[in-house]
Amino acid sequence: MAALLLGTTLAARAEVNPRPFTIPAIREWHGGTGSMTIDTHSRIVCADARLAAAAASLAADLHTLTSQTLPVVTSGKATAGDILFTYKAQRRLGDEGYTIDIGRHTRIEATERGAMHAVQTLLQLARLDAGAPLSASSLLTLPRGHIADRPDYAMRGIMLDCGRKYIPLTYLRRLVRTMAYYKMNTLSVHLNDNGFPAYFHDDWAETYAAFRLESERFPGLTAEDGSYTKAEFRQFVLDAAALGVEVIPEIDVPAHSLAFTHYRPSLGSKEFGMDHLDLSNPDVIPFVDSLFAEYMAGPAPTFAGPRVHIGTDEYSNSRSETVEQFRTLTDHLIHTVEAHGKQAALWGSLTHARGHTPVKADSVLMYCWYNGYAQPDSMRSLGYRLLSIPDGMTYIVPAAGYYSDYLNIGRLYSAWTPARIGNCQFAERDPQIEGGMFAVWNDIVGNGIAVADIHHRLFPAMQVVAEKTWRADTLRSCDEWQRLAAAVGEAPGIDDLGRHPAGTVLQQAAVAPSSHRDIAHIGWPYRVSFTVEGKAETRGTALFRNGDAEFYISDPVTGRLGFCRDGYLFSFRHAIRPGATEHIAIEGDNRETRLYVNGRLTETLAPDVRLFPKNKPFRMMRTLRFPLQSTDAALRSRVTALKVESL
Repeated sequence: MAALLLGTTLAARAEVNPRPFTIPAIREWHGGTGSMTIDTHSRIVCADARLAAAAASLAADLHTLTSQTLPVVTSGKATAGDILFTYKAQRRLGDEGYTIDIGRHTRIEATERGAMHAVQTLLQLARLDAGAPLSASSLLTLPRGHIADRPDYAMRGIMLDCGRKYIPLTYLRRLVRTMAYYKMNTLSVHLNDNGFPAYFHDDWAETYAAFRLESERFPGLTAEDGSYTKAEFRQFVLDAAALGVEVIPEIDVPAHSLAFTHYRPSLGSKEFGMDHLDLSNPDVIPFVDSLFAEYMAGPAPTFAGPRVHIGTDEYSNSRSETVEQFRTLTDHLIHTVEAHGKQAALWGSLTHARGHTPVKADSVLMYCWYNGYAQPDSMRSLGYRLLSIPDGMTYIVPAAGYYSDYLNIGRLYSAWTPARIGNCQFAERDPQIEGGMFAVWNDIVGNGIAVADIHHRLFPAMQVVAEKTWRADTLRSCDEWQRLAAAVGEAPGIDDLGRHPAGTVLQQAAVAPSSHRDIAHIGWPYRVSFTVEGKAETRGTALFRNGDAEFYISDPVTGRLGFCRDGYLFSFRHAIRPGATEHIAIEGDNRETRLYVNGRLTETLAPDVRLFPKNKPFRMMRTLRFPLQSTDAALRSRVTALKVESL
C-alpha cells in the first residue's frame, strides 16, 4: 500500500505544469495540472472599464493568432474558457505588476499598466501552443497555474538614432508593438545628428546632418530625405503610450548640432567645429529655447509624453570658460523642460564637464553611457536618477568596425544588469537606478544599412535586455536561454524578421504580371530561384516588391538585375537577355547578396570596403531582405518555377 501511495504521489507531482518559457521570465509560477482551453465559445469579460484597452488588445491579438474573434463583454460572470479582467492595485507587485490565475477560466488582476503586461504573458503562453493539434472548436490552450509578476526596474528600453538614419514611423510603430510584447516600456528617439566630416572631404558644409521633425518656426530646418510631421509624431507618442511604451524624444544640443548650424551658420563654433553650437553667441539660447518650445508648448504638444531629452553629450571641455558655458546651458534647458511640465533627461557628461556652475540634479534623469564622461557613483551622490546604458556592453553601431555590430548576448545575459554601469557596480534595485537600455547608433552615414539590417541587430538585443531589466536574476543557463529565445518571435502580426522554418516556404508555377503573394518578404538566410524566358523590359520593372524594397528584372539605371531599398540602388552585372532562357537564383544573408545564373555563382555583393579622406574604411552593406508581395503589371518576360527557401 505504501508503495502504491508513493507511486500515486510521484505521478501527481509529474503532472504539475512546469514553468513556461517567456521573455522576460515571469517572477512567480505555481504550476497546476492540465490546461485551460480557449475555444469558439470563450469570451473576454472586462469587469472594469479601466481595463477596456487591455481587453480589446488581447481580443485583437488572439484574432491575429487564431483568425477567430472572441467577444469582449462588460457584464456577467466568467465561465469555463473565459478570460476575466479585474482591476486591482497590486501593492506587493506595484503599478506594473499583475497576477494571472489559469484554471477553468483565466483571471487577471492588475491596474491598467499591469493588465497590458498580463496580456503579453498570455499571448506568449498562447504562442507556445499555437502549432498544437486541437479539436475543431478549440483555438488555444493555456497551462493551468498561478502567476505573480513585476519588474525589477521601472525603465526598460531602446535608444534609436533616427538622426543619422531616417527610420520611418511605420517601422517605429511595429517596433513599439514588439517592445510591448517583451514588456519593454521606453523608446528613446534621437531626432537630430550628423555624420563625421572625415567621410565628407573634411568639409562641414558637405557633411551630412539631419533634424527629423517638421518645424513651422524654422522653415527649411527639417531634413528633406525623411522626416515626421508634428501631428503624426504626436499621434505616434500617444499610440505608443496606449500600448504601455513611453516615447522620449531627444533634441541633441549643444554638440551633434550640425543640422542647426547648417540652417543658421552664425550659431556654429569656429573653435570646436560646426557641429558645436557657439555657447558664447548670445543668439544660441533664444534659438534653442524657441526650438524646444515649438514641440512642448500649447494644449496639444508634439512631445506629448512625460519626459524630454535635451542631449548635452560630447561637447568640448578644452577651456574652463567653455565648461561653465556648457553647464549654464544644461541647467537652463533642464528648467526649460520642467517649465513645460516635463521631466528632463540628458546624457551623462558632468564629470567631463566638471566645473562650478550649478546644474540641477533633483528629478533629472541621466543616461550613463561612459564613465569617463559621467562617473555614475558621483552622479548618484549628486542626486541624479540614473539610466544604465554602458557603451561597451549595450552600444550597437552597424557595420562601423567599432563598438558592436551585434551585441554579445551571452555576455549581457550572464554579466549585466542595470546595476552595472561600466566598471561601477551598484546594489540591485538601487532606488536611484531607473533601469537600462541598449542603443543603436547609425554613425556611418550612407553605408547602405537598411531598416531591415537594423532590426536584425536590434531584435536579439531587445530580447536579452528585456529579460535582464525585468528581473535581474536568471533562471536558466545562458545556453538554454539562448536556445529557447531563438524560437520566440515578434508580436502577433509583426514579421520584420521574415523568419520561416528551414525548407521550402513558397512555390509557384508562374509569376504573372500584377500578381500578389501572401508573404511580404523572406528574411535571412534565404534562396529565391526562378526561370526566366527573357523579353525586352522597361527599366524600373520590379519582378518582386513590397512596401520596403524592389527586386528589379530591369533596374531603373542600368537595365540589369538589381534591387533597391532605403534609397540605395544596387545592380548586378548580369542582365536578362531577350530570347534567352535562364535559371536565376538569389541567395542572401545578413552580410551579402549572391546571384547564381544557370547554377553558377556569378556575383557576390559583399560589404564593399572603400577608402575616404584620412583613409577611414567605409563598408557599404549590400544586403536584401527579399520582397515577395507583388509583381509589376509591366512585366513582359515569362517567369516560371518560382521557389522560395529558408536556409
